[in-house]
Amino acid sequence: MAKKLSKRYSALVEKVDATKEYSVEEALKLVKDLKSAKFDETVEVSLKLNVDPRHADQMIRGSVVLPAGTGKSVRVAVVTKGAKVDEALVAGADIAGGAEIIEDIQAGKMDFDVLIASPDMMGLVGRVGRVLGPKGLMPNPKTGTVTMDVAQAVKNSKGGQVNFRVDKHGNIHAGIGKVSFSDEDIKSNFETFVTAINKNKPSTAKGRYIQHGAISLTMSPGVTMDPLELMDIK
Repeated sequence: MAKKLSKRYSALVEKVDATKEYSVEEALKLVKDLKSAKFDETVEVSLKLNVDPRHADQMIRGSVVLPAGTGKSVRVAVVTKGAKVDEALVAGADIAGGAEIIEDIQAGKMDFDVLIASPDMMGLVGRVGRVLGPKGLMPNPKTGTVTMDVAQAVKNSKGGQVNFRVDKHGNIHAGIGKVSFSDEDIKSNFETFVTAINKNKPSTAKGRYIQHGAISLTMSPGVTMDPLELMDIK
């Protein structure tokens, strides 16, 4: 049995022309007009890429620091040792230490949104890889979460870093801010994110790299954007 749309959602659907590929400028303006929830909705971007993630050289993965931040409060844990523990805490880490953090994870206690590790601690972190992996919390050099510069990694995570990874169907999805952000901040974050995706285009990717793009709010329908214009954002 088909699910009936709520009056609220139906009203939002009527604002969006589902047959149209909007320009980036039009889409960013329209998405702000789709706010309907009582909370500060996240502005979300979805891209369909013409890549085959089964090939290692077409696995798009990385991170980018959004200039206006994400609008989210992020709890950061750092697995490191020695003077690096103090460096991480001074930089703003919520938790920093060594084996005790791994023990907490093994006990099911994971009071953090991002886990950073220095390379010399990855052997220890590997013990809980099966727990961290499915939750998307496993540190990785490509996202800047395995590094000796733990202080900078903490600042990036706290300051608006977004990690992205293509799924098996070639889709990438990320939150790039809040609907309460100014038009300028949403545009700046959006362009920074899309630029990062374009920079990660594999040399082996053939044809149109971005096949489909849409922007939406947490509780709104998507606004389809012109993929050719998206590919021009450098």
